[in-house]
Amino acid sequence: MEGPTEISCNKMFDGFNRRYKHYSSTLGCHMTFTVYFPPAAASQKVPVLYWLSGLTCTDENFIIKSGAQRAASTESVALVAPDTSPRGLNIEGESESWDFGVGAGFYLNATQEKWKNWRMYDYVVDELPKLLSAYFHQLDTSNASIFGHSMGGHGALTIYLKNPDKYKSVSAFAPISNPIDCPWGQKALSNYLGNDKSSWEDYDATYLVKKCNKLSTTILIDQGDEDKFLKDQLLPHKFEEACKSVNVPVTLRLQPGYDHSFFFIATFIDEHIHYHSKALHTS
Repeated sequence: MEGPTEISCNKMFDGFNRRYKHYSSTLGCHMTFTVYFPPAAASQKVPVLYWLSGLTCTDENFIIKSGAQRAASTESVALVAPDTSPRGLNIEGESESWDFGVGAGFYLNATQEKWKNWRMYDYVVDELPKLLSAYFHQLDTSNASIFGHSMGGHGALTIYLKNPDKYKSVSAFAPISNPIDCPWGQKALSNYLGNDKSSWEDYDATYLVKKCNKLSTTILIDQGDEDKFLKDQLLPHKFEEACKSVNVPVTLRLQPGYDHSFFFIATFIDEHIHYHSKALHTS
């Protein structure tokens, strides 16, 4: 495993944002990711909170725009933000649309030959944690939680539901909750996985939660009620209904007047980090 190379470092709330580049054998290209090390990481191991970003984003959007470092510093939690797709592979059509291809990995493992490098699920669940564990001994990757926004909210929910033993908690901002039934999801799933819709269910939180054994941790979702994507793309109420049908605890908070932007995320990010910190710091 090739070690990461530091690209940049910026002090913030007495901790440090450190951005890295490394070669991913899972994706077959170089990838970037950013870690916010809280001040406590200078003297002890700290838990890890993975953030998965949405369509068109890189690892930098959340780090620059969310203001999450203030709460992460106070709560002694490291933030890890990976990129959203492979880059630089020059696959035909990879950059033709903003909602598919580059910047739109959907946190799945593609099965179609053309998109065989699009394996963001394996990257987030397996390769990145192993890399962090091998090279950053101040990070306790065995004590981790996960959250995200939009496409990244979809990723966080599906990854958690498939791996509840790996994460202490999960939350999401405006997640794509039922991709099988929305245009963004149908475009991505058909191209990455093919036309057999039964295979799509493995990456749809609304279907996955129905297969879960009882989860003790409440799933937290914040959704702006002025989000222009709410009714056609995000469908959080379908996920809420599915959770209730199998007695999985979920809190869906419709926030009046908020949209899909980082202004919305920044408003409620401290509450999400506190929610995760409570789970991560409970032995």
